[in-house]
Amino acid sequence: MDHVDFILQQWHRARPDLDVTAMGVIGRVGRLYLAYLRPMEKTFARFGLNAAKFDVMATLRRSGAPYQLSAGDLLKATMVASGTMTNRIDRLEADGLVSRTTNPSDSRSFLIALTPEGLALIDEVVEAHVQTQAALLDGLTAQEAEAFSALLSKALKAAGSS
Repeated sequence: MDHVDFILQQWHRARPDLDVTAMGVIGRVGRLYLAYLRPMEKTFARFGLNAAKFDVMATLRRSGAPYQLSAGDLLKATMVASGTMTNRIDRLEADGLVSRTTNPSDSRSFLIALTPEGLALIDEVVEAHVQTQAALLDGLTAQEAEAFSALLSKALKAAGSS
């Protein structure tokens, strides 16, 4: 029995007329997110990063050489607000991990690129991050992890997200 079961039992006693199945699923997803987030944040902190900085750097890295995107493409890839992205880029630029240059195809926009130091760092961090994530799933078999991933994907689509 986990904490969510405890809450659901309370609701069953207090309001037996309610079907709280969805509450159980969503409650567990929320608690699981927090349980996964803490170790990942510790991994990022070991390298002087946080989840926000990692997100930008990882997005640039997985975009492929030359590891740069327009600010607009970076916004779409990370789904954060413009002001939030500007703040993240400013901090990463101050840390020497990204550079910002005028976009030659649109002088009103910028290209954000990993610096050589940023590329070396994200390659190191992403290896540690993948290890951390794998350790978080140690309690599941490969088949269970695959089924869990498929169910979560289905749930995301049902919720109107992807």
